[in-house]
Amino acid sequence: MRTTPELLLLFIVPLGLSLPGCMSTQRTAYPLESFTSANVFSSTFPGTDKVACEAARRTLLSQGYIISKAAATQVVGEKKFQMENDVHMQIEFHVACAEDSKGSNSTTVFANAVRDRYTLKKSNDSASIGVGVLGSVSLPIRMSDDSLVKVASETIPAKGFYDSFFALMERYIDVPPNLTRANAEDVPAGAIEPTPSIPPR
Repeated sequence: MRTTPELLLLFIVPLGLSLPGCMSTQRTAYPLESFTSANVFSSTFPGTDKVACEAARRTLLSQGYIISKAAATQVVGEKKFQMENDVHMQIEFHVACAEDSKGSNSTTVFANAVRDRYTLKKSNDSASIGVGVLGSVSLPIRMSDDSLVKVASETIPAKGFYDSFFALMERYIDVPPNLTRANAEDVPAGAIEPTPSIPPR
């Protein structure tokens, strides 16, 4: 008959071996997600939220994006890419414009781009032809039914990607000089006189 220490050893050793396996399965659900003060997805522009979102819309259009939604304070654009013969990628770009505190004459623009990846799924089926009393006969005629299947989806985290978008937006910001956000919406259309052009010499 085995002694008591030997019996304890039989229970302790398997328990110790199983602990690392249990600990390894307890992983954080979102190991790459954290909330920080880094302004990767936002930037501040002068003017109202409507002016900022119109500039964002024009920026996306200038880069070949198809606008699927254009509201006063929201813009959504899509662009497709053919990476390889059987690999397709699509970027859906979301923009939200929120005015800052009253009197600041500024708007914060939030941008978020989601990249979806698709692959071509091929399926071949044989055709069946009815032949009178013989019934249905299966012939070696292949019918292709190809379709794109989404295999990955992620938010683009690259700071340089959004910096280039915000930098190009500055070209399309159309804010009249000396016009604050407080009185921007009170000025009727056509009230601002255009700057006279200088005739060529």
